[in-house]
Amino acid sequence: MKHAISRIVLAALLAGAAGLAAAQSPIKLRFSHTVPETDSQHQAALSFSKKVKERTQGAIEIQVFANSQLGNDTTLVTGIRSGTIDIGATGNPFVTGLAPRLNALDLPYQFDDGPQAYRTLDGAVGRGLLDELAAHQIKGLAFWEIGFRSLGNNKRQITKAEDIRGLKIRTTPNPSHIKAFQLLGASPQPMPFAEVFGALESGAVDGQENPPTLMLSSKLYEVQKYLSLTRHAYTALVVLMNKAKFDSLKPEYQKILLEEAAAAATFQRKLNADNEAAAIAQLRAKGMQVNEHPDVASIKKIVKEETRQLYVQKNGDAVLRAIDAQR
Repeated sequence: MKHAISRIVLAALLAGAAGLAAAQSPIKLRFSHTVPETDSQHQAALSFSKKVKERTQGAIEIQVFANSQLGNDTTLVTGIRSGTIDIGATGNPFVTGLAPRLNALDLPYQFDDGPQAYRTLDGAVGRGLLDELAAHQIKGLAFWEIGFRSLGNNKRQITKAEDIRGLKIRTTPNPSHIKAFQLLGASPQPMPFAEVFGALESGAVDGQENPPTLMLSSKLYEVQKYLSLTRHAYTALVVLMNKAKFDSLKPEYQKILLEEAAAAATFQRKLNADNEAAAIAQLRAKGMQVNEHPDVASIKKIVKEETRQLYVQKNGDAVLRAIDAQR
């Protein structure tokens, strides 16, 4: 009888220990992005992962996959919606097909500077736009940044609007980006970022438009000769999470994810601001011919109002008026 009782007690203890171990097993989340580990996006993702683990006392572990390891931008969004990817970061243009009002953020010369963009993205306007993704199985955590886009190409230096005519330019799939380059007489070629280097190397496209920091981290200087600092559009980096996964977490964990995603945005933006001048200098040192003062007014005159009106026709002007109020 004593042996039988001992076996029962032992079994109960083992079952309890197993249950405690299961309860203490961390929630493991996969975070995917599409740029190299040398980019500020990756540094922000690592910081986000570290802070979440610390604040949840190890209850949530986030593994970061860089450089399109889990798929390109389009695949990333699809994976988050289906739940095969838990968290991801991609350029705003890759989600505007789901929530078209977010396209307001991508309009040419929409933001005068970084602070105006941040006031918009971090406030009620940005949160409202992120929440529109909920209908598509996505929880928008925060806006980080890709930054202000400038124009690189292999054919000629861009000094004014007419120099862009005839160039084959890789763009995002965003309607306003495509329309802007059509208005400038270029041939826009939308494609995921993971395909850009190869397309430039093969000559399938003549140029691309990205921030200098991303051109440097992605080694686009190896396949681009000219850079013109047109700063013609700002691109937010949207940090997305599978909504069902987010909703399944304890409220305190949800709060931590949202707070640390916002903190990582501030961290990453500072990295970009601190590194932009050095990135331009390094691109020049690596052989790119840099025009720091192109005739921006000639480009803005052609693209700004027409792309804005196209947006209003499709989506109304409420978001645009809210953004203008941040000036």
